[in-house]
Amino acid sequence: MKQLPFVSSTVALFVMLTAGIAQAQMITLKVHHFLPATANAHRNVIEPWCAKVASESGGRLKCQIYPSMQLGGTPAQLFDQARDGVADIVWTVPTYAAGRFTKSEVFELPFMVRTAKGGSQALWTYVQSNALDEFKGTRLIFMHVHDGSVLHLAKRPVHTLEDLKGLKIRAATRINARMLSALGAAPVQMPLPQVPEALSKGVIDGAMVPWEGVPAVKLQEITKYSLDVPPGAARFSNTIFAFAMNQAKYDSLPADLKKVIDANSGLQTSAWAGEKGFDAAVEPHRKLAREHGSTISALSETEYQRWVKASMNVDDDWIKEVTTKGGDGKRLLDQARALLKQYDK
Repeated sequence: MKQLPFVSSTVALFVMLTAGIAQAQMITLKVHHFLPATANAHRNVIEPWCAKVASESGGRLKCQIYPSMQLGGTPAQLFDQARDGVADIVWTVPTYAAGRFTKSEVFELPFMVRTAKGGSQALWTYVQSNALDEFKGTRLIFMHVHDGSVLHLAKRPVHTLEDLKGLKIRAATRINARMLSALGAAPVQMPLPQVPEALSKGVIDGAMVPWEGVPAVKLQEITKYSLDVPPGAARFSNTIFAFAMNQAKYDSLPADLKKVIDANSGLQTSAWAGEKGFDAAVEPHRKLAREHGSTISALSETEYQRWVKASMNVDDDWIKEVTTKGGDGKRLLDQARALLKQYDK
């Protein structure tokens, strides 16, 4: 009985040391992005990824998610925040920083991508082979595209190129803007969170936004008309997204936690993000727009071909720019299209 205090003290010390080790091994990852916490991408891509990593790490990896740019800065600065360690992980549109991701933005050219699942797999594979230098300082966890831009209009419908002429239309990125300009519209480039105010103040007449993004900024309450492409056709345009981790943060992880990150990275994770986060949102969000009184129409096949033909110079300009920077633009575009043919069926 006289040994009990010693035993109790030893047990208590062991418990304290064990708790201390466990505490030391728990790592919190600061995840930053530009949309509100109610957005589809937050709820159906970022949160599920974080939950899976937490589960597979036995609770040793935990995300602290900061939506709506809560860590400061602008959407265009998110990639640099991941590279510089302001955030551990960001979900971002790299091409909000215009001109820096020239090779990667091939998937933003007009009429390229049909589905987010297939397009995301093509994008991941392409970047791994051709454009990792554009993401130096980060470790790409997954990449994806969205479900394809749709033209949403506040006051009047568009059915033809003539209807579009002169309208001020929001573009997500510079390639989107070039396409709209080629089609006769007046592009206004801005991140998605700025669209509602711009529409309400008449700064823009409409916006190119995928169905996935409609509820995030309540477009169903602001716009009255939506124009899509014919069923099964490649959509007007797209935008590339990256879920990227600070390279030094990844390098600092223990080997077993690196394996958890790696197991939730890559081609299949990119496919999952595209399908579950974006393709799956198309029909529910189309329904939501209809329920709010929006009229949804699609281009006729003949008119669609007119739009495709009118925007062909955008591809040519991109090829020239890549070539000027020392790349082989024609080869890269051909490779992107071949990967889309492989994955985006």
